[in-house]
Amino acid sequence: MQISFPDWLTPQLAYIFFSAVVAVLIWVEGEMLKRTNGKLPKSLFFQFSSLLDTSWFFVSVVMMYVIDLTPLATTLPAAYGLYTIFGWIYGTRLLKLRGIPDSPEDLVIPSKYIAYSQSFSLIFFGLCLLVLVSPWLPVLNQ
Repeated sequence: MQISFPDWLTPQLAYIFFSAVVAVLIWVEGEMLKRTNGKLPKSLFFQFSSLLDTSWFFVSVVMMYVIDLTPLATTLPAAYGLYTIFGWIYGTRLLKLRGIPDSPEDLVIPSKYIAYSQSFSLIFFGLCLLVLVSPWLPVLNQ
């Protein structure tokens, strides 16, 4: 039995859609961290969301090579990869300034890192929307 998908449901469209979902999840994680003053929330949703947005880095790298992306759509995995790599570097530097805690329960995510993540999520979500509507924008189709 073979499953058929509608013609409009391309791998690129699926990747863009799920990238937008990841952007929203990053924003929600930031809000959850703000409510707990940077302490890691003891929430299954937060854990799942964190795992998903971390694994999205690897999905994005693979998507750059596996699916045929338009030039504008290529900016999505590239941007997510840069965000993740610079986030690791930035987060490490911020943690070194405060001191690395002995246990995960003592970890406090700096507010600057939360702001970095949420700023990216807004820009990334907007980029996802731009890529989605780009076929209908005359300026991008000349």
